[in-house]
Amino acid sequence: MTQLLTKGKYRARASRAPIDVGTAQALRTLAFGCEDADALDEQCTHILVEDLNDGRLKCCYRMLKLTGKDVSKSYSAQFYDLSRLAHFEGPMVEMGRFCTHPECGVDADLMRVAWGAMTAFVDDHAVELLFGCSSFVGTDPNLYLDCFAVLNARHIAPDQWSPRVKAVDVIQFSELDGGMCDVRTVPSTMPPLLRTYLLMGGWVSDHAVIDQKMNTIHVFTGVEVRKIPHARQRLLRAVVG
Repeated sequence: MTQLLTKGKYRARASRAPIDVGTAQALRTLAFGCEDADALDEQCTHILVEDLNDGRLKCCYRMLKLTGKDVSKSYSAQFYDLSRLAHFEGPMVEMGRFCTHPECGVDADLMRVAWGAMTAFVDDHAVELLFGCSSFVGTDPNLYLDCFAVLNARHIAPDQWSPRVKAVDVIQFSELDGGMCDVRTVPSTMPPLLRTYLLMGGWVSDHAVIDQKMNTIHVFTGVEVRKIPHARQRLLRAVVG
């Protein structure tokens, strides 16, 4: 167990201990509405953000360290052809299963600590690419057409890293109608996690995947750490410092 940071009433720590993995799985099951555990849990480092007042887990996510040659072992590779990322040079991490306790609502302090812990982990391991699947609630793409228009207009991945289609049930952004708009004015249906990735200069796949099992729509998201705007880097590291 490694303590990453403490700010206000929250503490973030990294762990691979079975008891902590079980606690994270329980929160994920509560947050996602279905039992959530898989074989990758044993291979990941789990970040746990706890309330210092009562010790309860309020936020968690997992980090899987990878290199380009083994990116096919990631969770995201179940849904996307990531063969282009096999040529990415430098350490990478898949960030996944991000969730907060339903009772927390919108808690800016909790989010700052969660992202501060992510920053500390990325810095400690010299990570150069952070990626994962950002999820929209439900499986009806019509609820998110404006969001998909934003992604298609402004945030598609560079060709050399762009994930290719692998899943059967996909939504091709280029086939949807939508006008030009900006992430800063996108509707509230944009998942907060994805919004944060985009503000860090992140990019997405040119298609989404409908996951009936998890009742979500996934969008592959990547952030090249060196390309995060300096102002955003300062904000993230201000929490760690």
